[in-house]
Amino acid sequence: MAERHTRPALPVARDLTAIGANIWIWESPITDRAIAEVAPRVKELGFDLIELPIEEPGQWDPDRAAELLGDLGLAAGICCVMPPGRDLAVDDDEVVRGTGEYLRHCVDVAARLGSGVVAGPMYAAVGRLWRLEQDERPAVLARVAAGLAPVAELAAERGVKLAIEPLNRYETSLINTVEQGLELLAAVDSPACGLLLDSFHMNVEEKDPAAAARAAGDRIAHVHACGTDRGSPGADSFRWPEFLAALKDAGYVGPMSIESFTAANEVIATAASIWRPLAASPDALAADGLAFLRSALADR
Repeated sequence: MAERHTRPALPVARDLTAIGANIWIWESPITDRAIAEVAPRVKELGFDLIELPIEEPGQWDPDRAAELLGDLGLAAGICCVMPPGRDLAVDDDEVVRGTGEYLRHCVDVAARLGSGVVAGPMYAAVGRLWRLEQDERPAVLARVAAGLAPVAELAAERGVKLAIEPLNRYETSLINTVEQGLELLAAVDSPACGLLLDSFHMNVEEKDPAAAARAAGDRIAHVHACGTDRGSPGADSFRWPEFLAALKDAGYVGPMSIESFTAANEVIATAASIWRPLAASPDALAADGLAFLRSALADR
């Protein structure tokens, strides 16, 4: 009988000292080739986790990625991507149905790769801006909550948490702050839903990011570390010691991932407003951010 190949088990990052890097620092679109080239570099730089966005279902093979990451001893994180046409806040049943199918696919991939979360702004298309009056918010949140409910149910079954990300005012009209994110969580009412705190967006929208992190408390499901210029964390004006202390006070025990974006891809660079190089190289951005976060976490 032929020897059966056993895939190495993927490690699971469940500690604030676990630090990840989003593959968007180096590559977009995400393909099997991109993952095969970047993942060993992420491991060599000293990261514990690589975040893999699902830009389009089928662009990369989850089983192939799981085998590669298992061999490397690298944990996986999954991010959803919300371009025009993916939206739960619109009054369009077909768009909402397609968005739900996409998000359920993300949950399936996360479960296959052992990722504890699917992270991202899974409520509306990034860049869709509209004037939303306060008396309109409850109806829109209810619409989004109804769309998220079956995704959250699947996530609970698969042991995955939806980490819903507030974005800055230039990228969405709906969820800009932790307070607004908690409103959406209350509307969905599922233990499978939490918040993604992103330092870049918090620096724009929160009067006190540390206080906002404490307010999020045990609803924090994931954290993105990004400089105030979207570059390397630490080489910026963000009050990192206070923020990291707040995460500790909130009891957050998940990983922290550096998120930035390659300027080499016109689509993603335009979407993220990357108009100039953010570091000498993608490797330098990642390595400098990792060194800063390792030191800052050790000093907590």
